Amino acid sequence: MIIANPIYDVVFKRMMENDRVAKFFLSTLLNQTIESVEVKPQEFTYVNEFTGLTVFRLDFIATVKTETGEYKKILIEIQKAKNQIDLMGFRNYLAEQYKKEDVVNNEKMALPITTIYILGFKLKNIESACIKVERQYKDLINNTLLGEKSDFVEKLTHDSYVVQAERITNRYKSKLDKLLSVFQQAYFIDDKQITKDYPHIVDMEEVKIMTKILHHSGTDPESRKLIEKEQEAWRTVNALFADKEKKFTKALEEKEMEINEKEQALLEKEQVLLEKEQALNEKDRIIEELKRQLGKD
Repeated sequence: MIIANPIYDVVFKRMMENDRVAKFFLSTLLNQTIESVEVKPQEFTYVNEFTGLTVFRLDFIATVKTETGEYKKILIEIQKAKNQIDLMGFRNYLAEQYKKEDVVNNEKMALPITTIYILGFKLKNIESACIKVERQYKDLINNTLLGEKSDFVEKLTHDSYVVQAERITNRYKSKLDKLLSVFQQAYFIDDKQITKDYPHIVDMEEVKIMTKILHHSGTDPESRKLIEKEQEAWRTVNALFADKEKKFTKALEEKEMEINEKEQALLEKEQVLLEKEQALNEKDRIIEELKRQLGKD
């Protein structure tokens, strides 16, 4: 089956508009039953410090209710660029989300936050395609782990999930494998890596719905135009980033070379002074020796 690459915002948005798919995506990653979910795409703007370019993108905020009746806010961010993430941009975005009050059943409250990052590039030293960074409550007095949680602590700290799309393999056994399979960056049928051949025999209804949505996005001309527009925007960002980063690196290297030359000149000057001091000391020693000898005569 031909499907669109879901790592693009416009494709992911269409997929997550389906309530069953959204529940499947979140419950599988979080390993928790989701009773209800509301996903809202958010237009997020930040200025890249290297390029000076204002980047408009979609992030996704999901308000979920778990089987225990607990409400959570899930932040989902897709990063396609192969350069390193603009960390400050995302940290600022996360800070904004912590500042915002949420509304649940017409009541304002601060919800616990969980973040999900879907990356289109590989992280160094992390081989796994999907990882969870979680917190533990540890009693430092008795050096034991606590089983209870605090609402205060939960709303000030958060767990995080990271999916590395380029590290997803052909594994197709677990529920998580089947979810990740649609994000695998392989079997592309075009040079732009917009569409690919989905190789697995679908045996889950949720995956069947996902691939059906992705098939439409990959074969519909209007949907493809939107994907190409998004792809071109990121290509421009990456090109500008690479150019600015190259200039920045060159300027940094020149500055380091200048500092090294000054340090070398200083070391040489110190060596000359040291040699002069040694010569003076030797002269003083010779004079003292002569005086001693003359005194004997």
